[in-house]
Amino acid sequence: MDAYEIQHDKCIFVISIMKTSRIIFFALAAVMAVACNNKKKDEIQPVWGTLDHPLQEERAPEKVHGAMTLPYTDRYENILDDHGVSVWSLLWCNPDISAEGYGIHVVKDKKTTPFPNIYHGRNPWAEYNADKDLLWLSCTVMGGTGIHVEKPYLFRFDETGSAIIETKLEPYEIQQALRKRLSYKVQGDDITFYDNGQPICTVTNTITDMGGLDDEQPVWIGEQLSYFMEDGDLYVRVTPGAKFTTGLVLMYDDMPELTAKISFNDYGALQIGGITVAS
Repeated sequence: MDAYEIQHDKCIFVISIMKTSRIIFFALAAVMAVACNNKKKDEIQPVWGTLDHPLQEERAPEKVHGAMTLPYTDRYENILDDHGVSVWSLLWCNPDISAEGYGIHVVKDKKTTPFPNIYHGRNPWAEYNADKDLLWLSCTVMGGTGIHVEKPYLFRFDETGSAIIETKLEPYEIQQALRKRLSYKVQGDDITFYDNGQPICTVTNTITDMGGLDDEQPVWIGEQLSYFMEDGDLYVRVTPGAKFTTGLVLMYDDMPELTAKISFNDYGALQIGGITVAS
């Protein structure tokens, strides 16, 4: 065997070692990836949020501003009438001319305060606390298949009876506040939810035709945020959605309905009470 042949054999040997090393490297990488992924599944993770930013404040169309001063005649829907306080949502600017979901009238003792730029959407609701002289109004700002997001407004009244917006709860702000508290852990088809690290409930996924729960981002909130009153206090109602490896929408079939009390500290900062399963 001449020198060239010996060198050629050495090259083949070196290449063979390199190929073997690459195979071992990728095999180890795959094992580590599976191990890391399984470890992640076993850990408590914060829920993901569907809302990327606060909703844009918009001005109502000019036709709505003009209609707010016209007589009521079938233009409005009455959504509250209690202790001399009533709330009306504008439906039509004129016959066959939609208000596009904008326009609220708040009336106290015959004093009317117009809010043309409030987007009330479909099925807004309101509740008046006569003892505190405060009014809550909750409006649907996002809707669709599997989506229902409300935005509440708190009104107070001045000495003339005029309504003044005291505060409003931006859906993105509520989502982010809940994300700081609400977390989950996936074990097989079981999803356990936690509030500040304390278990709330465990649900079992029964959907079998969606390819299984997503490995990286299986649990989200933000598409279903609504509110209700209980004993004069405001509560948020949130239903998490499950993301699967196939399909473009979140699924809510087996998810729990969770609730938490909304309050404000002495400085007006939002506070979320303990998160529990709706009864």
